[in-house]
This record gives sequence, structure tokens and C-alpha cells, in this order.
Amino acid sequence: MITKRIIPCLDVKNGRVVKGVNFLGLSDVSSPVELAKFYSDNGADELVFYDITASAEGRQLFTDILCEAARTVFIPLTVGGGINTVEDFDRVLKCGADKVSVNSGAIRNPALIGEAAKRYGDQCVVLSVDVKRVNGVFRVFAKGGRENTGMEAIEWIKRGVDAGAGEIVVNSIDTDGVKKGFDLEMLDAVCNAVSVPVIASGGAGCTHDFTTLFKTLPKVDAGLAASIFHFGEVQISDLKKELKSNGIPMRI
Repeated sequence: MITKRIIPCLDVKNGRVVKGVNFLGLSDVSSPVELAKFYSDNGADELVFYDITASAEGRQLFTDILCEAARTVFIPLTVGGGINTVEDFDRVLKCGADKVSVNSGAIRNPALIGEAAKRYGDQCVVLSVDVKRVNGVFRVFAKGGRENTGMEAIEWIKRGVDAGAGEIVVNSIDTDGVKKGFDLEMLDAVCNAVSVPVIASGGAGCTHDFTTLFKTLPKVDAGLAASIFHFGEVQISDLKKELKSNGIPMRI
């Protein structure tokens, strides 16, 4: 049986890890390199790095922090933010990333997904989608949740997978940072639409939220969270033991 993954997310702005609520009100947390090493040493299955303002500011993703982090961690590293071209994929992979997450860049140029998948393989291309309900419809948002694209989210995700995305990260803006549980309705819709791994993001507030996620939606491959790990509210080792005791396959 395939084990479920626990993935801390490091949102980086101006060289520091930050966290907000509903993508707003960012507060400083820590050094990304120090935090990455801590998680690598303490049971995280993977790490996700997002340069959260690269797209909105129209610049390239940080590389110095990424290179340093990649040298200090020994678990898979997914990196996103400001990924607009195949050359951006190349640059980030050469800095030590294992997978590259694309969001706004794919919205602007959907062909990017297929081009990157063809060059580096589907397993390297992660489609990250920021989704929010607008009048009861799941809509895709761009530029760090700032801009409503008007696109229906499930159709966009299916299109991305058909183009070559090997993994989907579903970021629920509605539940982000609220700590009242993952967006199960949204995740269920995505899992029923695609056959690639789906990572749930946004809403984790306690250990029980992960148990509920994996028990309710067995098709979800991984749970991603930020603040509950950053602020020590949940220790990854304790979380994984609890999940395993509930019959959820974990790598301990």
C-alpha cells in the first residue's frame, strides 16, 4: 500500500518564511534554510517552497536560498513561484529542486505544462491551483490568490493533467490558515476528476484534520500544511504516529 505523505510548506517572501490567513495578513516566521533542515531532520516526507510574490512582482524565483536549502535537506523538494518558462524549470532544477510547481505561469501559457513534461518528465511537473468559491463555483485564482481568472477549477485541473502535469496541489483559499479542516468537498471533486496524485493544502488546524482527510478521501495522496508546523502546534513525528495508529499507511 502506498504511504501517505506529510508535507510542510514554506511560503517565502523577501528571504523569510511567512504565513497568513486566506492568503492575506502575512507574518514573519523563520529562516527558510533553517526551517527546511528542521523538517528534513524531523520526519517530513517532502518539502514545498513557494516564492509567494515572484509572480505578482513579475520577477524570477529566488535561487540563493533554494541552493542553500537543497544542500541541507535530504527529502524531495518542490519549488514554485515565478515559473513562466521551460528555462525557469531548468534553473530551479539545477539549484537542487526535485519537482517544479507551476501556477500563474501555466495560466498565462498552458502550453508550458506540456513543454516541461516533455523535457523533464511528468513526475517533475506539479500543477498548483489556488481555488476559491465564487457564487458556488470553484474558480481558479492567479498571482498568489489576488486575481480571479474566471476559469472553472476542475476543468482547468483536468486540462493540466491531460497536458502532462504529474501531480496536483489543491490550495483552498477559503480554508487557508483558518485551521478548521481541509476543504473536503473541493478535494473530493478533484480526486474524482483526475488519476494523478493529489495534495491537499489549506485548512489544517490539528492532527485530527489529517486523520479526517485521509479517512474521508482515501484518494488524496498527501496533506500539506504550514502554520501548525511552523508554530509547533503539531509535531510531524507525533502526527505520523497518530495517523498510523488509525490505519493510515505512513513512513515513520
